[in-house]
Amino acid sequence: MMERVELTRDVDAVEIPAGQALVLEKGTNAFITQSLGGTYTLHVPAYGGLFRINGKDADALGKEVTTASAAQVEGGGNIEHQAREQLKTCYDPEIPVNIVDLGLVYDLRITSEPDGAIRVDVKMTLTARGCGMGGSIAADARQKLLMLPGVSAADVQIVWDPPWTPQMISPEGKERLGIA
Repeated sequence: MMERVELTRDVDAVEIPAGQALVLEKGTNAFITQSLGGTYTLHVPAYGGLFRINGKDADALGKEVTTASAAQVEGGGNIEHQAREQLKTCYDPEIPVNIVDLGLVYDLRITSEPDGAIRVDVKMTLTARGCGMGGSIAADARQKLLMLPGVSAADVQIVWDPPWTPQMISPEGKERLGIA
């Protein structure tokens, strides 16, 4: 069920799937279609499509402002596990499954720097080559990785080999999508 909201102030948004940044104006009516991973996906009839709003701007939707935080991880110390769990808080704005369970994350590498800092490098893909949201999704993943204790550098690259297919979706993701 979509929730109708009226924007209480101008708010920065990213058009889906083009990835174009714009400002949605105060007073605009919208429908929240997805609220996952600290972001909101809105259907905005007056602007003719779908838009992604960052959780820091939730007040414009009449919601409580959320800031991204490090995922609560059981077992603590394994940074690779923590990084993977943190990536599970990143979502494609059109699909209610995180990027890990969608099978978009192809490679995750942890490097310990000489000064003790940690670097995380990720190679991921998108469900469609023409998706303009790649930069936004990658930036979200990078920001969330940098929130992990000890991580001082993170790089998230979009790659196209191998091409993504629905067979890459995890069993949990398939269950969430209602596919066998």
